[in-house]
Amino acid sequence: CQSGETPSHDSGDESCTQEGLSFIGISFSVNVAHGNAYSYQLCDQFPMENIIDRNYDYVMSMDEDGWLVGGGYKSFDYSGKMPYIDSSHTELLRVGSMDVDKGGTSIDQVYSAMESVYFAPIYVFPEKVKGGGGGGSGDNDGGTPSADVTLGVSIVETYTDNANYGDYETFLDNLFTAMSTVSAGSCMDDKDTDPHVSMSRGVKFKSSEHQEGYFYAANLEVAVWQHMYPNGVIIGSSGYASFPAGSRGNKQYVGYGNLYFFFDRANITKAFRPGRDLSDDEATYSTLYSKGYSGDYYESVTEIDFDYSGSHDDGEEWEHNPYAWNAQMAMHDMTDGWDLPPNCGQEGETFLGIPLSRKSQSSLMDTSTFQEQFDFSLLMDTNYTYVTAFGTNH
Repeated sequence: CQSGETPSHDSGDESCTQEGLSFIGISFSVNVAHGNAYSYQLCDQFPMENIIDRNYDYVMSMDEDGWLVGGGYKSFDYSGKMPYIDSSHTELLRVGSMDVDKGGTSIDQVYSAMESVYFAPIYVFPEKVKGGGGGGSGDNDGGTPSADVTLGVSIVETYTDNANYGDYETFLDNLFTAMSTVSAGSCMDDKDTDPHVSMSRGVKFKSSEHQEGYFYAANLEVAVWQHMYPNGVIIGSSGYASFPAGSRGNKQYVGYGNLYFFFDRANITKAFRPGRDLSDDEATYSTLYSKGYSGDYYESVTEIDFDYSGSHDDGEEWEHNPYAWNAQMAMHDMTDGWDLPPNCGQEGETFLGIPLSRKSQSSLMDTSTFQEQFDFSLLMDTNYTYVTAFGTNH
């Protein structure tokens, strides 16, 4: 298995003058009743909604994006989260910027390279749900601790015809060669990304006991998946989809073992099919959950037989004190969760304010104009003349 902690591997080439988050990866997106109707159903193997806390049984608050997995959010969700589609994925290769004038790689170059490379269906093994990362808050209010929540996964190496090199290792070597052949830009990473699925950022639990309860419940679900797929499983779906989400293009059969090009985490623009069909044995495992054969596993798995400790857990006991809340906490860093006031059992992003949005010249976004006094585009460095990088949520 290949697994790790580091999200990206870029050499820091000076000829790359614009950051970017485009990548090639595997999608774990699901479409569920309580989620966004436009979310893809691309993963029939892992019911990701089972490892999130949509009901706030354990979680007090999160950053403004909420859960990035498990189906996304409907418009007018009680939590007030933005109605994003499910964007769960594991990144395999960070392509980075798409601006060739700034060291990036064009979409045509990516497509050409990927279409020239053979790859066998890739097996994914679920490791554990873990915490860590610190949430990136600028609040520094000494309140409830926060952490990011991540699903650790591994790419399971397979060997075709007793080859000396694994299928995934061979694919990566061939992909980097293909990207070099099409003259990919220097912003692209120099090696593959360690696989993981970002679930939520800046999560604050109600107490250390609630935190412990959440990680136990989530990892008990992962334990079921591990017993269902002891050697990993090929991700995919029997449904249909068109890319990007909400486009009017003809829907295509999703299938199993696809890799996807993500222009950004919420916009898949193309699916790349593996070089062969699934064997009967592979198809049995990939359709086990969707065909309703998971019940026995849920009944038989009652304990977690792997170590998920060390996930931002120092063993100390703590509990959120709502009576320590004060009005200054309303001035809040939205990349982190809230500390909530008394008698408030769930966070919310709803507010009374003045809209300052203004339609720009960009044809990529449909934004309404509510004011003509301030042109905020003059304050932005969209050409990266001064700015080199910034946080994901900014």
